[in-house]
Amino acid sequence: MNQLYPLLFEPNLHPVVWGGNRLRIYKGMSPSDEPIGESWEVSAVPSSVSIVSNGCHAGESLVDVIARDPYSVLGKSVAEAYNGQLPLLVKFIDARRDLSIQVHPDDEMARRVHGKSGKTEMWYVIDAQPGSFLYAGFRSHISPYEYRKRIEDGTIMEVLARHEVKAGDVFFIPAGRVHAICGGILLAEVQQSSDVTYRIFDYNRPGMDGKPRELHTELAAEALDYEVQDEYRTEYLEEENRANRMIDSPFFSVRVTKASRPFHRDLIKYNSFVISMCIAGDCKVKIRATGDEILLRKGHSCLIPAAIADYDVVPVDGETQILDAFIDNKDRSIGHRVTRFLHLSKK
Repeated sequence: MNQLYPLLFEPNLHPVVWGGNRLRIYKGMSPSDEPIGESWEVSAVPSSVSIVSNGCHAGESLVDVIARDPYSVLGKSVAEAYNGQLPLLVKFIDARRDLSIQVHPDDEMARRVHGKSGKTEMWYVIDAQPGSFLYAGFRSHISPYEYRKRIEDGTIMEVLARHEVKAGDVFFIPAGRVHAICGGILLAEVQQSSDVTYRIFDYNRPGMDGKPRELHTELAAEALDYEVQDEYRTEYLEEENRANRMIDSPFFSVRVTKASRPFHRDLIKYNSFVISMCIAGDCKVKIRATGDEILLRKGHSCLIPAAIADYDVVPVDGETQILDAFIDNKDRSIGHRVTRFLHLSKK
């Protein structure tokens, strides 16, 4: 039996105060009234590690599978840059209510304050109810002093950039950018493998335990990027039966493919694992080197080890839509960033 094959994972659902009831249905599970806000699809975060559900590694943690052969699973460049650890976390998110206004620190601050990596992320909107919107960035420049005053008097939302959204919209959220997903949105999220979040404003609501959720006003003030951008939404081509480039960053690259026929993906050149999230329409993933095949259902994700990342995706019932995330080790800026990451890790 092959030790390297596309890994599927057990459900990893997270109830939260703002969560909805769409994720279980989206993933083909029995419905529930429990407010599930996040499905951690592929995770090596210590607090919530993914468990393999298929093949000879079934029942094992993803962390243990990687530890036995990090070069083959992660890719040599990724394994060396990230000390043998998976650098990404991917999720499906269902917001029935607004998430808190928040920001994430960059690598330098997160390493210095928490001993963890920073958190840059991106969102791909799967579905949005009419009138749904989110916040990303400031719409007008403010100073750290004005930020603190607006937190005190509850007017911080007046200076946030508000974006109405629809299915297919993409937002890149670098560390330091203020943001919030709001009610009525179902999306896929790709992010650095980090659980560091600074809440700025949470509508004075209690958490799941009935107590007010902690705010991080001063840490957020240090982490925030106060600059105003001309455009916060990411534009990209949407051509069928090809991998459309959405994000290329020093932290991750993301492609989306809507296919009505089998298509070939040869990503060996990136020397990176690939995480594939099935957004719509079940498909089969067939590895060319080994002949291994899995069924990847809508609302589920798999990790394809770097050593076998040459494969075919075959729609099962007419059409499928796949979102792929990986590390582009061909980009020189990647090498510079990961070298800096190693330097920070040793401090």
